[in-house]
Amino acid sequence: MPMNPTPSSSVSAPRSREDAAVRASSLASLERLPDPLLNHRRAIVLALHLVLIPLAYAIAFALRFDLHVPPAYRELFWITLPFLLCMRLMGFAVFRLYSGWWRHVGLYDLVALIKAVTFGSALFVSALFLAGYLGKFPRSILALDWMLAVLFFGGIRFGVRWIRERGTMQAGQTGKRTLIIGAGNVGAQLLRQIRMDPRSGIRPVGLVDDNPLKVGMEIHGVRVLGGTRDLPALTREHHIELLVVAIASATREEMRRITENCANLGVEFKIVPTLREMLDGRVRLHELRSVRLEELLGREPVRLHLDQVSVDLRGQVALITGAGGSIGSELARQVALHHPARLLLLEQAESPLYYVHLELRRAHPDLEVVPVIADVADGQRVRQIFQQYRPTYVFHAAAYKHVPMMEANISEAVRNNVFGTLTVVRSAADFEARKFVLISTDKAVNPSSVMGATKRIAERIVLASRATDGGRTDCRAVRFGNVLGSEGSVVPVFQRQIAAGGPVTVTHPEMTRYFMTIPEAVQLVLQAAALPEAANRISMLDMGPPIRILDLAENLIRLSGLEPYTEMPIVFTGIRPGEKLHEELMSEFERTIPTTIDKIRIVERSEGGADELQQGLERLLRLLVDGRVDELAGAVCAMVPECIEPLRAHGQPRAPVPEHAPLAATPRPTAEIA
Repeated sequence: MPMNPTPSSSVSAPRSREDAAVRASSLASLERLPDPLLNHRRAIVLALHLVLIPLAYAIAFALRFDLHVPPAYRELFWITLPFLLCMRLMGFAVFRLYSGWWRHVGLYDLVALIKAVTFGSALFVSALFLAGYLGKFPRSILALDWMLAVLFFGGIRFGVRWIRERGTMQAGQTGKRTLIIGAGNVGAQLLRQIRMDPRSGIRPVGLVDDNPLKVGMEIHGVRVLGGTRDLPALTREHHIELLVVAIASATREEMRRITENCANLGVEFKIVPTLREMLDGRVRLHELRSVRLEELLGREPVRLHLDQVSVDLRGQVALITGAGGSIGSELARQVALHHPARLLLLEQAESPLYYVHLELRRAHPDLEVVPVIADVADGQRVRQIFQQYRPTYVFHAAAYKHVPMMEANISEAVRNNVFGTLTVVRSAADFEARKFVLISTDKAVNPSSVMGATKRIAERIVLASRATDGGRTDCRAVRFGNVLGSEGSVVPVFQRQIAAGGPVTVTHPEMTRYFMTIPEAVQLVLQAAALPEAANRISMLDMGPPIRILDLAENLIRLSGLEPYTEMPIVFTGIRPGEKLHEELMSEFERTIPTTIDKIRIVERSEGGADELQQGLERLLRLLVDGRVDELAGAVCAMVPECIEPLRAHGQPRAPVPEHAPLAATPRPTAEIA
């Protein structure tokens, strides 16, 4: 096993590195520049075959007669050689051996070669029979010629590949000393790709696999050194600079365990791209990527069935509010895939809207994408948009979501999250939209913050609106946890802190959150929009176990190639205003029931009377208009009886909860919410 250069070899090492660099550069140049031989490759291959066919045939005669061929058989050789040339070349043409690329020859090419040689020999025997020479012909020569033809033509092809790969292996001996985790098909293919690309910068030192039967075996000249439990010892022993995870069949939990082990070693590590990424043409197998944080969630990504979504959205006019945000923009991307007639992107921020519109216009040139700048709380502007475009499908993602910021700006939280929702859902009902889907949050469950409470009120508004508009609009809400990587999540904050040199700030060492990826969240929204049993209800995703924020921060630091606490400090700042230590999925007012989709459940609860909701909204509106901001938190809390500290301190005493909260259907209000 090659080790790092010893001091005695330090003088020659730079020269060898220069030689390797020159060889790599030369090979790369051959890949890029037009080769005059390449332009005449088929002619060269044909000429080579014209030489090797008679040579193999002559050697077959020589072997048959112990190098002393009688004159009669020498004459037979020259008479039958043209037959063999024609039939052998015909066999090669039938099996397309002239179009093969010898530097990439493999088992498939060897099988094709054997078929071509056998086919040519069969034609040759037929020609001998028809010409009357078969009775004079020694049968052993036919067998010898077949074997020699396979040996010569296969040997020269594999020889070309060996010479090329030997050159690339020598050129790649100065790359990073690498352990490849996974000795299966993906690991073997990766090794082959590395061997053929001197620019990969990877020097495979060994393989690691947890299958004990593979330990000690060699793949493409690289030995399987041990299992993943041996990684620390192998990394030290072989001076490893890079770890590469190459396991296609690993579950999310297995991947999390492996990548966490890699991260704990303090060595750079990468992962092979997924099959989807390769099929999409975004990357090649040997183009490694960093491990994505969502791969450390500890659960498999949720994949929902979107067939009904396509049926629902095709030909519809879809409106997405908050289209410039993380969820809104991904909603726009995925909705566009289901062929709506028109896609309206409503956003208050100009620049995010511009870029999302530009992206969708390029990706879907046949789809009419309309950017609309508007404030969802501006009733006149929103009604104008609905009147002009008549959207039939509405996804309401516009909301203020930053918990501590909304604690300091409660009037904007109420104006945007409560009355913005009221404005959009009433416009949807008035202009007879088919469906309205509210994007909600798990922070609306037993809310401790203004943000969570305003989203809970928004849920009440949406679920009550169907009763007030006579049932013309199908209204729903969707709850999910923190979105991994969104602008409002902790991940971008941690990444910016790491890039700035730290420290990374965590509020509390025991704080946990439920996490989803952005695609998962959007798939949930789309599926909930099409799910029949979700009509006029709240849908919720089974998000798996909660994740400790501290673990998330430590993994991010390790993914950046640093060691937590020593190379990158972590500072605990304390729980911020409105935050919980642990989020919840249900309040004591609620229970969940399963749906036809395994990962989606329906939340059932008693929402209270519409008169009570209307009175609460009227009080909030008066406080906003009068500028009595100090009373807003109490009014919000009064509308959400299940709120908890610290929000509860602003409002009324907590309402008593019966032992079994009633789960009757939502009462029909007698007056409109206004």
